[in-house]
Amino acid sequence: MIPTPVMDEEMTRAMYGLCTDNVPFVIATIVRTSGPTAAKPGARALLRQDGSILHGFLGGGCIRGAVREAALRALSEGRPHLVSIAPDAVLKNEGHVAGESADGISYARNGCPSEGFIEIFVEPCMPQPELVIFGTSPVATALADLAGGFDWTVRAVTPDAPLVSSSNNRRAIVIATQGQGDMQALEQALGTQSEHISFVGSHRKFASLATRLEAQGIARAKIDAVRAPAGLDIGAVTAREIALAILAELVQIRRAPGNRMDGVEKTT
Repeated sequence: MIPTPVMDEEMTRAMYGLCTDNVPFVIATIVRTSGPTAAKPGARALLRQDGSILHGFLGGGCIRGAVREAALRALSEGRPHLVSIAPDAVLKNEGHVAGESADGISYARNGCPSEGFIEIFVEPCMPQPELVIFGTSPVATALADLAGGFDWTVRAVTPDAPLVSSSNNRRAIVIATQGQGDMQALEQALGTQSEHISFVGSHRKFASLATRLEAQGIARAKIDAVRAPAGLDIGAVTAREIALAILAELVQIRRAPGNRMDGVEKTT
């Protein structure tokens, strides 16, 4: 009997550090082998965002390129898949070619003289999308309270605090300053990378601010991309209702086909 390897403390600590820093990573696990292979079923490795191995062992250099490509694909698509690495003859006998993908399995060539066969399950671990909320208004407070329960990493900031860059590019920004630093918050939001920006305020109010932003040299296309007023039109009146409308819109955007905010590339 071959004992199942357990994840050691060093790998656990490395995973925890990446999760704390909101950095995506990949866990790769060997699920099946045939013929001579350096690593056996149950072996695991932790891969960095660039596809390189941070910790663990999956085999020799013959499969390293295929594993790296599989990891990058998993991170790009935001979903797990199985990679089958085999000699050309085995691939041909099974009716496949290197580089092909079918039924959730991607196929790669093993060029090692040993001609071993190995299947690896590649699972991406994506950080939660970040929700930056500008302001301390009742709407801002209510939105921060609600969003944490819907798998968002919430950051509440004030307009005068610099919006630091983040390793997590899946970011949405809601400006709920409501007259207390609107321009400053908009300037910061438009100057950083984000998937979505919305403004809590009327069309008329935002139109006035948009004219000032354009006069400062901000591209009109970027200004027009701001959703104002923020949130779905559900007839919201109270601060919590407005926060609910905003959160509903964020969920709608996040789950829409083709959107990448949740790390999964969808098709209709």
